[in-house]
Amino acid sequence: MRSKRILYHGCRLFLGGLFLYAGILKANDVAAFAGNIASYRILPYAWNYLLAAILPYVEVLAGGLLLTNNRVRASAFLLGALTLLFMAVLMSAIYRGLEIDCGCFHPADRTTPLAALGRDAGILLLAILTYRLRGKTSP
Repeated sequence: MRSKRILYHGCRLFLGGLFLYAGILKANDVAAFAGNIASYRILPYAWNYLLAAILPYVEVLAGGLLLTNNRVRASAFLLGALTLLFMAVLMSAIYRGLEIDCGCFHPADRTTPLAALGRDAGILLLAILTYRLRGKTSP
């Protein structure tokens, strides 16, 4: 039970800190983040800025909730779903042969879509573990 509790808190804190950090960086330069989103060529132009203006705050809120051990399952589920969406977008970029910067953690991020996809697989694992272990450990 002790090892599950340690794993739970480690995953929760790492995932929460990761998304809090990513959200703050993106929120500091919404225009650059909108340009990153536009480079994927998926959304209509006006939606890129709207998404860039909203997504960082969703990440900050969910990350903050994880860090404070509040609404953990809902936050882990939301971040897991977002990560799956990010992975689908990255796979689309890879399939279409787009040579773009990921922009996952900062608008000036220089991570390739393939490298970001691998990183997102690890993030998804953290979200799944956090969600599942929350029900098996005490707060």
